[in-house]
Amino acid sequence: MNFDEYQRYFEDILENTEKYEVYHNDAEYLNYTKLNWSRMNRWLKKFEPSEEMKACIQRIKDEQHWILITEPWCGDAAHSVAQIYNIVKDNPFIDLDIQLRDTEPFLIDEYLTNGGKSIPKLIIRNDVGHDKIVWGPRPLALQTIFDEMKADGKPFPEIKEAIQRWYNDDKGEEIQKELQAALAE
Repeated sequence: MNFDEYQRYFEDILENTEKYEVYHNDAEYLNYTKLNWSRMNRWLKKFEPSEEMKACIQRIKDEQHWILITEPWCGDAAHSVAQIYNIVKDNPFIDLDIQLRDTEPFLIDEYLTNGGKSIPKLIIRNDVGHDKIVWGPRPLALQTIFDEMKADGKPFPEIKEAIQRWYNDDKGEEIQKELQAALAE
């Protein structure tokens, strides 16, 4: 789906929860989704790519297919999906395709992180369908913090809070640096 379709899907979950079994039957998933709707919309309004990132994206003149695997319940995705969309939305050579992790064709199975289905996952393919870049599920600096907290046995609510604080403090700088470096290769 394109980004507008993803937003409509996301909104439909919140307005018609009974249609979506996982959200209807699991209050925690629904609560995450409500929080993530707010977070995503805040980034859509406030996040502006850096001049360096804009220039990097403007240099792309060959057709690229950017596949973003995500789900509305994912806290990391609430930040990254909106930022990636704002980064690429004005380049007509970039086709942003959002795919759901938990819906067929289960593309995530080809892009596991340490054996897990961590999202969001961004795959950048060239015009003939070859993967050029695979990024995710979060910026490397944050992944390191996550891995350390998990190894130290920190409770998941504490980890989630640290992750959200990191995203708010970072303001999308690391994802831009990582994408610029990857696109420069």
